[in-house]
Amino acid sequence: MPAPGVDSNKIKEQFGGSGGTVLNLLNMFSGGALAKFSLFALGIMPYITASIILQLLTVAVPKLEQLQQEGEAGYAKINQYTRYSTVALSAIQAIGWTYLFHAKGLLPGNFGRFMLIVFTLTAGSVLLMWMGELITKRGIGNGISLLVFASIIDGLIGGLKVWINGGTNEKLFFPLLVLAVIVAVVFVQEGQRKIPIQYAKRVIGNRMTQGGSTYLPLRVNMAGVIPVIFAAAIMSFPPTIALFFPSTTTFINKNFQATSLPYLAIEALLIMAFTFFYTAVQFNPLQQSDNLRKHGGYIPGIRPGPPTAQYLDRVLTRLTLPGSIFLALVAVFPVIVIKYFGFSQSSRRALGGTSILIVVGVALDTMRQMESQMMMRNYEGFLK
Repeated sequence: MPAPGVDSNKIKEQFGGSGGTVLNLLNMFSGGALAKFSLFALGIMPYITASIILQLLTVAVPKLEQLQQEGEAGYAKINQYTRYSTVALSAIQAIGWTYLFHAKGLLPGNFGRFMLIVFTLTAGSVLLMWMGELITKRGIGNGISLLVFASIIDGLIGGLKVWINGGTNEKLFFPLLVLAVIVAVVFVQEGQRKIPIQYAKRVIGNRMTQGGSTYLPLRVNMAGVIPVIFAAAIMSFPPTIALFFPSTTTFINKNFQATSLPYLAIEALLIMAFTFFYTAVQFNPLQQSDNLRKHGGYIPGIRPGPPTAQYLDRVLTRLTLPGSIFLALVAVFPVIVIKYFGFSQSSRRALGGTSILIVVGVALDTMRQMESQMMMRNYEGFLK
């Protein structure tokens, strides 16, 4: 359902010539709703952006870091800040996109209709946020992730139609390529290094606690899909600038083609850099070392305190390097294959690295939660 007073056919024509821009990136996460300028045109991206911003700010703002360490009450306060930020970002994005399409003559010109469209888009994004949190609270899995999952799956149907109507090579090799990428994503996403942890016996009150051994799992790809989204957003800014400033179109089209080798090389380097950055934000070796020492835990053969932090940092760096290379390959490799093996460009939507990483990651997390729910109710799990 389009927003009030919007001719969705005119908006679709604009998207036909906006390949590689922020428009296409946001359209993917909205399940094609932005191309129709529907009620859910902004999708769930404002909430995701707000969550990432708050997560990054916890490292720089002491008050947020303190809230994060307060447990459930602190996380509830951070979630409240995230909701407020989502409303603000939704309003800003709604004003920006409405102004862009209005300047191109695709939307009605009066101020009242302009504000009605902005309010409608903002309300649609907030409604999606509420639905996502409701799914998380009453359903299985992360509601926000499942909404993004559904949006991407809806967009993959177009790629499936193109494959059915494609040539012989595309019909034969495209499914094999998709299967190979999915297997690689599952293999790396599930890969982890288990750091052994030993706990000493401690006296608490009048009783002695039994020591034990466990492990600290460090994932190969701890950053998830966030570095790919960051890199894709940055690389899509130049084509987006061309939409606002037509005089730059020739230069940008010449130097920022999404299938050119320099473009792909820069994107791969950005993905690797963001992987190291976001992993450092997610995992703090000093904090982990202090937590182990406070609870009487230590790594066998490693002294507690700074030596433990240095060891964890060294192991994490060795894990992050192959993880960053993997993310770069997943994002770049399908584009190269589609360009040089005669596949249609429409297949890129179905084989995009960002799409596959999100779909496979959400599917794996949902299966784990379903498995844990079944085991809690004494049913035999289906994951062996």
